[in-house]
Amino acid sequence: MQTQAVIDHITGWLKDYAAAARAKGFIVGVSGGIDSAVVSILAARTGLPTLLLEMPIRQKTDQVDRAQAHIDDLKRRFPNVRGERIDLTPTFDTFAQTVEVDETDYPAKQLALANARSRLRMVTLYYYGQINGLLVTGTGNKVEDFGVGFFTKYGDGGVDISPIADLLKTQIYTLAAELNVIESIQTAVPTDGLWDTERTDEQQMGASYPELEWAMTVYGKHGPEEFEGRQREVLEIYTRLHRAMQHKVNPIPICPIPPELLA
Repeated sequence: MQTQAVIDHITGWLKDYAAAARAKGFIVGVSGGIDSAVVSILAARTGLPTLLLEMPIRQKTDQVDRAQAHIDDLKRRFPNVRGERIDLTPTFDTFAQTVEVDETDYPAKQLALANARSRLRMVTLYYYGQINGLLVTGTGNKVEDFGVGFFTKYGDGGVDISPIADLLKTQIYTLAAELNVIESIQTAVPTDGLWDTERTDEQQMGASYPELEWAMTVYGKHGPEEFEGRQREVLEIYTRLHRAMQHKVNPIPICPIPPELLA
């Protein structure tokens, strides 16, 4: 990969898109993870106003520390960057209490609450984006957005633009090194930060990003039965997740009404 050329290409694409959309700049939700760190630097490099929003919800201290350190780093490096911290924990707690149900009767409760955190952040990003005239800038990568659907529908999947969605996770780490993302973020174990208990991305999906990237390259060309051991297991995981995520990436189904019924 021509790393610097890719960086320059995305930066130019962002700047051109903002001009065409008549937007003042960008807003990025910063989590302390590698994807949001890279996206926020790419946005900052345009020279346009870039607002970094940290939105903790019962967040682990290490995630908060990394997010704040990243925001401080970018504010020092780019005069067009500013950061804000919106603590959504009280809002989320109120919501969780309002919709409280017995988990025995509703086993999907914890997953629904995890997705609610992501959707609450989406609402917050669009609020601050609108009052500032900024584009909500997505942080999803290619494997998450088009491979296994590791995002929340109308949560972190609800964005105006997706600058790194054509890049694999391993490629994003290469960009991070070139962009001088702070070391604590580059070495942190990937996690979505949506659970009260620590759950890494690999624990949730059952495979690492390099493994899923391999599966993405062979899916549709080879079936799991053609492999053995870990490769077979990983391709089975990828196949299951990819099939289950189609409702996230396909257009919303519209019921066609026969013309004779409308006459």
